[in-house]
Amino acid sequence: MRNVFIGALVVALLACWQTPVRSDEYTREDLKKWDDAYRYMVKEGEKWFHSGALGGNSVSCDMCHPNASDTHPETYPKFQKQLGKVVGLRDMINWCIQNPEQGKVLAADDPKMIALEAYITWERRGVKLAPGKH
Repeated sequence: MRNVFIGALVVALLACWQTPVRSDEYTREDLKKWDDAYRYMVKEGEKWFHSGALGGNSVSCDMCHPNASDTHPETYPKFQKQLGKVVGLRDMINWCIQNPEQGKVLAADDPKMIALEAYITWERRGVKLAPGKH
């Protein structure tokens, strides 16, 4: 009985090993739809980044970070001295909204937060990932 079980296990493992594993296959239409949705969020993020509407004092993100410069999303998570701990990009975005902009924190799933992250990372595209770097 034990040999039958081991034999069946070996056959099953060989079958898995020989069968190519593929991710889902996407159509060109799928990829275009998804790219359009992403580019829309980048544009929304750019709008919020330059608007001054996230806070209560008309300060906008671009006043300190023109075109998302000096945001370094590729370095998060990292220790952020303003917060006294290791944080992600969202935490720093919220710190800026709360403090210099005097606004209210955005939830992680808030479309504005997702748009801001999309815009900031888009502006830094092509930069090598360097988590923890200052």
